[in-house]
Amino acid sequence: MSAISNFVDQQVQVILYDGRVIVGTLKAFDLRSNVVLSDCVEREFSAEEGVEMVPLGLYMIKGDNVAVIAEIDTDKDATIDFSSIRADPLPQIHF
Repeated sequence: MSAISNFVDQQVQVILYDGRVIVGTLKAFDLRSNVVLSDCVEREFSAEEGVEMVPLGLYMIKGDNVAVIAEIDTDKDATIDFSSIRADPLPQIHF
């Protein structure tokens, strides 16, 4: 978890074990991988429509739901037209 400390106050993408994709600013975390994100949205992928951005605001994610946390390049992310992306939602992750 020490690597995640570099992401505090940075925009991150969190992929949950149920397949949801949450994007927001990492505000806090603990040793159990619980995270707090501010100004976050859920990116809902669809094969028929573009990616829908569902606003969530301040959001806490319990650590046992977190599969991946990754830093986002905000400059590149700003250039992506998510309404034109067609993709199936991620399936639930089994381990």
